[in-house]
Amino acid sequence: MFRDRSPGFKLFIAVCVGAALLVPLLFVYGLVSDRQTQSQTAQSSITQGWGGPQTISGPLLVIPYNRERQVTETDGNRTLGRTVTERAELFLAPQRQVVSGTLTPEVKRRSIYETVTYLADLNGQARFELPDDLERIGVPRDKLLLDQAELRFGASDPRGLQGGARVTAGGETIALKPGRGPAASGGSGFHGFLDWDGAAPLAVDWQFSVRGSRALAFVPRGGETDIRLKSAWPHPGFGGDFIPAARRITGEGFDARWQITNLALGEAMVTLSDLGPPAVDFAGGMDMRPMVEGARDEGQAHAATIRLIDPVDLYSQVDRSVKYGFLFIGFTFLAFLMFDVIGGARVAAAEYLLTGAGLVLFFVLLLAFAEVIGFTLAYLVASAAIVGLLTAYSAAVLGSWRRSGFIGALLLGLYALLYVLLSLEAFSLLIGAVLMFLALAAVMYATRHIDWSARREATAEELG
Repeated sequence: MFRDRSPGFKLFIAVCVGAALLVPLLFVYGLVSDRQTQSQTAQSSITQGWGGPQTISGPLLVIPYNRERQVTETDGNRTLGRTVTERAELFLAPQRQVVSGTLTPEVKRRSIYETVTYLADLNGQARFELPDDLERIGVPRDKLLLDQAELRFGASDPRGLQGGARVTAGGETIALKPGRGPAASGGSGFHGFLDWDGAAPLAVDWQFSVRGSRALAFVPRGGETDIRLKSAWPHPGFGGDFIPAARRITGEGFDARWQITNLALGEAMVTLSDLGPPAVDFAGGMDMRPMVEGARDEGQAHAATIRLIDPVDLYSQVDRSVKYGFLFIGFTFLAFLMFDVIGGARVAAAEYLLTGAGLVLFFVLLLAFAEVIGFTLAYLVASAAIVGLLTAYSAAVLGSWRRSGFIGALLLGLYALLYVLLSLEAFSLLIGAVLMFLALAAVMYATRHIDWSARREATAEELG
């Protein structure tokens, strides 16, 4: 009778148990995603009534005009044509605009969740000029209703607009009314009417404050746009269609400057329809549509975005660590297998399973503690708990504290390595691949003389 299975069969058992543990590992991965969604919902609740991510656009000068159009009517057997006059709008972008702003950040918390809010104090100057060649787009100058011109400013979440907004056009203060913002901000914002003769350039000065959270986007329009922004937040994330031409980031905050020309925008100065909202991803992901030729809608605006990011996004950190879970299971099972087939220790399938359950539990502990005490402290607590638990358990499984000390040292090394991989994101794949190669080479060398199909016959003493 043979009490011991072959080394090959033991390897098969270890692989099967390891594969089975991928199921709870996937559940943990889903748990991280669920908690992240719950965190985003909580953040939205915190900012409710304050203002969400803001898209700022304008000023945009809108000039109504009378447009003649031919219509065809049928009267019995006769087809009649007549000319009708209807009201349309001409959208004029500034020749040059300068925008300056200061973002004052504030971290708001509720229970274990927090989010970054801000108050943006914005001011700017713009200059509008009526082009001489309006006829080329089918708008005669004498059809323009310049005395009914309208300035539009956009803020995508109007809940954040504050009092004290002021706009002067041609040196005169204009009365502001809510709504009717540019389409790039979803039509939200404010507007004001002015009487302009169009003979001389129109100088516009403006200032307003808006509250928001997590991110801010500017929509550049016109011949030349100069945007300058500064904030005390030390961890900005720049994205969108344009990155700053100059920026400085320190521990006390950042300041950035965008200089965008009409050639870079690829937009006409005068249009007969407004541009739609830009494709922005305030979460920080990459929108691939602008990168595909012809994918961007010609009627879609561009944007430069700033995200006030958390330097340690615990959910993305835990998410990345879970992806390395199979390495923990693989290396630990490999050590047990080496002690089994080389050292003579017997490791049952149930013991593999319990050890793997402890390794999976690490990620649950990491997530639970990270939401309360932060990622780094949570990592120390969870890894210390699992290393202590599995070191003590492996002493009973392997029958030796010396062997269990090796398991404990292995786990400490793995957790330290994982933390390094999470910190060095750019080189994590390279480091992980090299270490896996070295581990495989070591196993090949240690097992080069093993007969994987052989069985060892039990001794009389073992039989009892």
